[in-house]
Amino acid sequence: MKVSTSKTPFNTLFLDRDGVINVRNFDGYITRPSEFIFCKHAMEGIQLLASLFDRIIVVTNQQCIAKNIISESNLNDIHRYMTDSLAAKGIKIDAIYVAENLKDAPNDRRKPSPAMGLEAKEQFSTIDFTNSWMVGDTDSDILFGMNLGMHTAAVKSNERLTQTPTLLVTDLVELYNRI
Repeated sequence: MKVSTSKTPFNTLFLDRDGVINVRNFDGYITRPSEFIFCKHAMEGIQLLASLFDRIIVVTNQQCIAKNIISESNLNDIHRYMTDSLAAKGIKIDAIYVAENLKDAPNDRRKPSPAMGLEAKEQFSTIDFTNSWMVGDTDSDILFGMNLGMHTAAVKSNERLTQTPTLLVTDLVELYNRI
């Protein structure tokens, strides 16, 4: 499915972290920068996609904080490694929103709740969800995008999807080539 016939600029690219930017640890969590391994073609794909979007925002569920597996400081170190690595390639991440709470906690900010997207809209008032994309690898990522009226793309992984995204892709370079 080709979404547009030309490389029309979009508003905001929302990216899940684990499974989209970095290799997901299906048996646990990324607990230190040395465990953060970029997915194949992630940097190249983000660099290509950056030319089509006004901004790039990472939205990630990280209940490892609430479980006391890692500290917020450890998570910040991981994200600094990620953003510094991308910046070295000329790629800017405009913001990172993290849901640190346990699943189903009161005031749950975790995807698929639209909370992190609405917080991003408060920070960046020009966000237009209808002209934005959410890219993830799980149903909660796809539902997050759908809940906000975004186009959605799922990166194929070991995760079984029951939701139907706008596009199903193998990586971010394929997404660039198809939108």
